[in-house]
This record gives sequence, structure tokens and C-alpha cells, in this order.
Amino acid sequence: MYVTVYTDLPLDNAFTYHVPKEMEEKVIEGGRVEVPFGRQKKIGYVVGLSETYEGTYTIKDIKKVIDSEPVFTKEQVSMAHFLADFYLCHVGECLSMQVPGGRKDSKLELPSADSYALEEPIENLSIYQQTAVDTICAHPGEMYYLYGVTGSGKSEVYLRCAEKVIQEGKQVIYLVPEITLTHQLIKQVINRFKGKVAVLHSGLTASQRLKEWKKIIRGDVDFAIGVRSGIFAPFRNLGLVIIDEEHENSYKSGQAPRYHARQVAQWRCHKNKATLIMGSATPSLESWRLMGEGKVKKLDLPFRVSGGKMPQMEVVDLLGEKNILSERLVTAMRQTLQNHKQVILFLNRRGYSYFFHCKSCGYEMKCPHCSVSLTYHKEQNKMLCHYCGYSTAPITVCPECHSLDVGYSGFGTELVEKEVERLFPFAKIERLDQDTASKTKNNVGAILDRFAKRESDILLGTQMVAKGFNFPSVDLVGIVLADSGMNLPDFRAEERTFGLLTQVAGRAGRFSDDGHVIIQTFKPHNKAIQYAMHNMAPDFYEKELAVREQTGFPPYSRQINLVLRGKNEKAVECAIDALTDCAQTLADEILEKKGEEMEILGPTSCALAKLGGNYRFHLLLQAKNPALLHLWAKRLVEQYKIPSGMYMEVDIDPLSMM
Repeated sequence: MYVTVYTDLPLDNAFTYHVPKEMEEKVIEGGRVEVPFGRQKKIGYVVGLSETYEGTYTIKDIKKVIDSEPVFTKEQVSMAHFLADFYLCHVGECLSMQVPGGRKDSKLELPSADSYALEEPIENLSIYQQTAVDTICAHPGEMYYLYGVTGSGKSEVYLRCAEKVIQEGKQVIYLVPEITLTHQLIKQVINRFKGKVAVLHSGLTASQRLKEWKKIIRGDVDFAIGVRSGIFAPFRNLGLVIIDEEHENSYKSGQAPRYHARQVAQWRCHKNKATLIMGSATPSLESWRLMGEGKVKKLDLPFRVSGGKMPQMEVVDLLGEKNILSERLVTAMRQTLQNHKQVILFLNRRGYSYFFHCKSCGYEMKCPHCSVSLTYHKEQNKMLCHYCGYSTAPITVCPECHSLDVGYSGFGTELVEKEVERLFPFAKIERLDQDTASKTKNNVGAILDRFAKRESDILLGTQMVAKGFNFPSVDLVGIVLADSGMNLPDFRAEERTFGLLTQVAGRAGRFSDDGHVIIQTFKPHNKAIQYAMHNMAPDFYEKELAVREQTGFPPYSRQINLVLRGKNEKAVECAIDALTDCAQTLADEILEKKGEEMEILGPTSCALAKLGGNYRFHLLLQAKNPALLHLWAKRLVEQYKIPSGMYMEVDIDPLSMM
């Protein structure tokens, strides 16, 4: 017997191996085997079995059979081919990415059915919710967008539609952008789909993910909750995919294959004739345009189901302030706590101070491997790089001029926490960021549960606290610094700022008319801040679309970003120039036949010019015709020979140019 396998190597070919007699009864299609590959041992994903093979080369034996039951389906293989073709990568990489890496099952303990739920089930739907449910259920197999203000009950619409799909014998995938949101979602669905829920996210061990994965592939469950990678859940009769907070960048993978969960969901729904429901209070600009063109059916949820009014919002100009927390914000926090209500503080920057510098010569302490400043973490007493993980001890003397006049500038969540403790010594404070989330295995869920049960008064966090949560006693949200994303060299900067401010503000006053949001900023007249403050989402989108149309940026064009990286800066710069010449030659050939507009932007160094010891340069391909753009990039990737010691990243529809 022979097996055809793919490995996770960046190669396009499948490989044939011989199965020893004693293993023949154990090998299964859709399972994994261990195979020799050169001097290495690799995991092989069995996509075919045969009694014979054609070829004159020597066939090696497989070394071990890993699985006694299938861990991927034919649709997973088909999906791997789609991903490889669309994202210009390799089939083996795409298949191995989908399947959990564990070799043994490890049980995941889900919350008990009587544990605290962050959102109570709604018995009577609003007229807008009922209209949305009726419309979606009456016309399955289409794409819908729930566009509703924060607190408008989108989750209940999702779950009602999921119940209908499961009653019809089909299965549901429900995606959220952050692991933190799976904690509340699990508790919401545990009573409604008893024993039928699987969880898929990176917070689980590989063995736990494998256990959940097998429950899905066996047909033991009908409902899968997950983050981005949950879109690969191996259901055999998929009926519904839900993408909550569709605008979030975390649905886009940051490493090869650089897929977007929304695009994969569209492919799976088309293949399975399944329904796709997306939802957000702040849709991506691409989705807003699709809704305007009627390509995605928009369903409005304009009011909060709990009856609470949208929060009152005000802006504080930090130019006149001496402290991290303005007098206005401190006064509002004090009043809120006196009223026995809760406060959320948001700052999208962790650590204590985010750069160290010499006040005499201007020296700045940077990561030796990346072109970014090191962040001071006081609790660990370390200077850390948030990109490559490099760490070093803080210094007290400038290494350049030997001055003692050195210090830290900027502030992160750790410093804000110390300031809040000083101002409110009797309040119970919780901090939720990547540092606290990784302290213990279940720390995120524990922090959120304590806040939900009102065992703590103030929740301070990064974007982990910015979306999706429904805490009834939160009356005040303070945005400590709204400017952190505005200064990035990215045409999407204002769109992201607007979305983040709107989402964070939506945590306030969801069950009362006393919701209050205070936005601290050095740029009080910024367009994104002003539109968010006045709840003018449609006006913001139309204004931003007009700007994008004038500049020719997405969604009025499509882009593919090509990044070359390597250890030698000059060599990488020469290589990107050669890549640009090749791209221009191919563009001229294609244009001669097609006569459509195509554009090369760059080449230039990346915004993060050095990362992990590698110098990075990029080239951006842009065109209005997506098929033409893809053809151009595919030919370029095939024809350009990457110099030894370098690596090329291909990012289809990039969301970040950093």
C-alpha cells in the first residue's frame, strides 16, 4: 500500500510513501503519519491511498501512524487548495495550518450551565431583532450584515438564527475577534446548546484543540465557537457562519498563509450553500460599501434592547493637563464610584513607560533586533520589545554620553494602574492586558467574572476590553489616550480610531440613561474623534469613502503587499529594486493585452524597517480589477527568484503596512 501526503513545508507537491505491512490496517485517509523527509521527520497529511504507484524513484516507508480516526475532511483539502491559490502560498502549509497539532486528546472543561452569564437570554425580541431573524431564516444561503449600535442585541439574533439552523440538522460556526470574548460567549450558549458546543482558539493546548476538533469531525457537536482559525471547523453539513465584530483586524492572519477569516467564510458558505451573517456597530469600510451596493443585505438594529440611551460623550484636551488622568476624568470617576457604579478605563498600550531616553544627548533605548523603542515594564523590572520579545535590564546612565539625566517618557496600562491606585486607594482595580492575561491559564476569565459580579470597581485594559462585553453596572468609560493609532503611516488610521472609540464607548450605560464617556486626546478636533463623539457613523463612512475614492485606495481598488526581508540591508534593498523591475515588466506585458490600470507603489522600507534582526523593504501592487491584480502577483511570485538568505512575504488585501 502507498499513501499520498502533504507536509507543512513550502512546497507545492504531494509526496508518495510506502506503508509497511504491519501498518496497513492503521493508515486512514484524512489521518496523519510521520514520514522521513531528507534528514528530518515530518508530519504527513494523508490525502490518498493506493495499491500501486507510478515512478522510477525509490519510495521510502512511513515511520509511524499518528491518528486512528480522521482529523480532516475532503473539504479541508479542497479549502487548502483554495487558500494556496488565492493567497499565493502552498497547499501543505494551508492544510497543516487547519489541523490542530496535538497528538493526544486532552479534555477541555467548559463552564457549568449555571455559571454567571454576561448577557441574559432575551425572551421578547424588539421589532428590529424579529425582522432580522425572520429575514435571515426566510432566505438562507445569502450574506447579511447586522448593523446596530452597541447593545442593540446582535448576539440574540445570531443565536436565534443558529437555533433554527441546528433544528434543520445543520451546523454553526460562530467567530469572535478576541479570546476574551469566547469566555462570555461560551457562558451564553451553554444553556441553549447543551452538550453540543465545541471551542476552538489559541488559548487551548494543542491536545485540547484536537479533542474539540474531533468532537466536530465525528458529528458530536453542532456549534463551534472560535477566533479566526475557528473558520476551519470540520463540519460536514455547515449551515451558518457568524462573524461578530466583523471590522476587527484580528480576523486577518499575520503570518503565512495570510488569510482573512471573512474571505474563507465566504468561500465555505458559497460551497455549502450556507448563510453568512456579519455584524458590528462599526463595519469595515469594505463591508459598508458592499451594503451600499446591495451585495450584502443590511439589517438595521438602531436601538439598545435594554432601553438605555447612547452615552453622553465629551472630549478633554490633554494640552492643558498635568497628569495622565485629567481633572475632569478623575472627578467623573469619583462621582461614578460614589453612585456604586463601575468604571472602564481604556489605553491601547501596555507596560509602564514606552520609551527610555537621555535628556542630554537624545539617546533612545531601542531593540537591537527591531527598529522600535523598548517598553519599560516595572513589575518585571525589564525593558521589553513587544515585537520580538527581546528583554534587558533598565539602565541609569546613558551609554552614549554617560549622562545621569535619563528617564522614561510615555505611559502604558501599568503606569495608569499605579496612578489609579494612588487616586482611588479604596477602589478595587483590575488590569486586563497581555501581561496579566498570560500570568495564569484562566486569568482572563477570572478577571472578567470578578468585574461582572461587581467584585471589582474599575477595569483598566487594552483593546481586550474594547468590544463585545455587556456589563450592566458600567456607567463611565474613560479613554485615557485616543491618539495612539492616529499617527501610524496607514490610510486606515482614522477608520480604526473611529471604530475603536465607538466600540469602547459602547460599554457605558447599556442598562441606564446615565452612560458617560470621556475621551482624552491631544487632537480634539480630529475627524474620527468628532464623528465618534456625536454618534455620526453614516456621515463618517460617507466622508471616508469619498476620500478613498479620490485617492484610489481600497475599497475602490485592491492591493497586494510584497515584503522582502534579510540580514543584509544593502542586499535586501537591491533585491527589492530587482523585484520592482520584474513587476513593471510584467505589468507592461499584461497591460498590453488587457488595457486596464495597474499601479506600483514603492519600493520603500517598511514602517518597521527592522524586525527580529531582519531588514524589511516592501512593494505594493494596486489595481481596480482584482482578477488582473491576482494574475500579476501570481506571475511575479512565479518568475522572481528570491536571493539566497532572503524571504518574501505575500500579503493579499493587506490590512497593515507596518
